[in-house]
Amino acid sequence: MRAPRPGSRGRCRVRRPGLSWFEWSALAVAALIAACALVPGLLAPYAPLDVEPQRAFSPPSAAHPFGTDDSGRDVLSRIVFGARDSLTIGVTATIAGLTMGVVLGALAGGSRGRATAPLRFAADRTIEALFAFPGLLLALLLISIRGPGVASLVIAVAISTAPGYARLVRGGVRQALGSGAVEAARLQGDRAVRVWSGLILPEALRPVIVLATLGVGQAVVLAAALGFLGLGAPPPAPEWGAMLNAGRPYLVKAWWLTFFPGLAILAVGIVTTVLGRAVERRRGYA
Repeated sequence: MRAPRPGSRGRCRVRRPGLSWFEWSALAVAALIAACALVPGLLAPYAPLDVEPQRAFSPPSAAHPFGTDDSGRDVLSRIVFGARDSLTIGVTATIAGLTMGVVLGALAGGSRGRATAPLRFAADRTIEALFAFPGLLLALLLISIRGPGVASLVIAVAISTAPGYARLVRGGVRQALGSGAVEAARLQGDRAVRVWSGLILPEALRPVIVLATLGVGQAVVLAAALGFLGLGAPPPAPEWGAMLNAGRPYLVKAWWLTFFPGLAILAVGIVTTVLGRAVERRRGYA
């Protein structure tokens, strides 16, 4: 048995688990959805707003794989172009909600001393007040104040998802503040900015990465629910929730008008959940 070389580190690396076939499938679907959002013109067979009244309510066929709607517009093309609107709303709202949650969580968990006690108290009460309202109810309340529209939808979804990130960051910051590494850094005289940027925030944000991955799908589903209620992008924008609402009166006559947009929303929710769990599982290994 060969002895280790002098100065070499005897550290064993734990092999990270590979992706399962289901996770690879979810990754492929995520790549397809991203392609629809980035280059919809290359994947959609028709323009999303082209109206052909003579082809209204055409069932799925070779010419129109997902059928046509009440105005003769191709449903597949509208779903492909709608991926941009739905994902833009979901990703933007997730980033905004994550930023808001990190700020609130850091203030609530890291403010110490009498001088900063009011700030910590205000951040804590804000988090708890936002948690008192269900996400959909809070979003409806905010949109009723601002009025419907894409901007209102993004703000409403961001604020309704921010409390989850804030509470997680608050707990992570408080746990990191009591760790031995932070205490040692303070005893050595390290500056507060360096302690926060190098030790506290990285430790507090570690579980938030997984939650943000899941949050994109949740934001898309919540935005689609609000769009279904007519509070999102105005028609004839090819937004998935609005398409569900438009096809609702024709459930018996034209099932494809609600089936395929609903399938797209379901696919985003499943894909983000699977990939989020995969990230969580892999981050559990050193």
